[in-house]
Amino acid sequence: MAKSDLQISLVQTDIVWENAAANRKLLSEKFASLKGKQQIIILPETFTTGFSMQAEKLAEKMDGQTAIWMKEEAIKNRCIIAGSLIIEEHGQYFNRMLWVMPNGDIAQYDKRHLFSCAGEDAAFSAGQKRIIMQVNGWKICVQICYDLRFPVWARNTDDYDMLLYIANWPEKRNYVWENLLMARAIENMSFVIGVNRIGLDGNGHQYIGNSSIYSPLGELIAKETEKEAVITHTFQYSDIEESRQRFPFLSDRDDFLWR
Repeated sequence: MAKSDLQISLVQTDIVWENAAANRKLLSEKFASLKGKQQIIILPETFTTGFSMQAEKLAEKMDGQTAIWMKEEAIKNRCIIAGSLIIEEHGQYFNRMLWVMPNGDIAQYDKRHLFSCAGEDAAFSAGQKRIIMQVNGWKICVQICYDLRFPVWARNTDDYDMLLYIANWPEKRNYVWENLLMARAIENMSFVIGVNRIGLDGNGHQYIGNSSIYSPLGELIAKETEKEAVITHTFQYSDIEESRQRFPFLSDRDDFLWR
């Protein structure tokens, strides 16, 4: 399938602590201000609540209010909307990215690596499957926050074109955020997108965003820091083709299986 240009908007926003209705309202207002023809709008991790461990209190169902809202917004804006929220399913809780398509269909990815330092592994169940989304002929590998620290989980064995991370990544570990995003781009020869929140959460953690886009060679294409912002960028597949032709590093990669 031919790879056409792909226009993506990264929404860097503050999150009202544990208040899904307020966050949906604020985001609807941001969507209304987007006048472009973006194919994908990307929201931060746990965009309805912030990074809360109150899973039982805050969880929604797959047919809950936020999923319905995402469908309505995707249909209205004629684009994909992606972001994670707390989902309850069969008595388990997941930090789940919903990838909602313009026709209302939903694909999903459950966060694989749970942040044990904050007790996420005690409150949530880990995902078991890596997911590759396909849009306009592009293959997009989607991951969540702490997954960024684990390069084997992101290793480009599927010849994907783009690696996407959504996060609540605090300011005090910003150095790690920036350097690992760049490293994932270089080692996987793919575009890398990182979408992070700003503001102060209910646990007193500060976030400065630094939502970023990196090229397949690890070059910084765009970044926003310390303010609410929307980064919109048009990705051209010819940039990947040129980079991989000049530097065919992926053909020398090791073969391995995840365990």
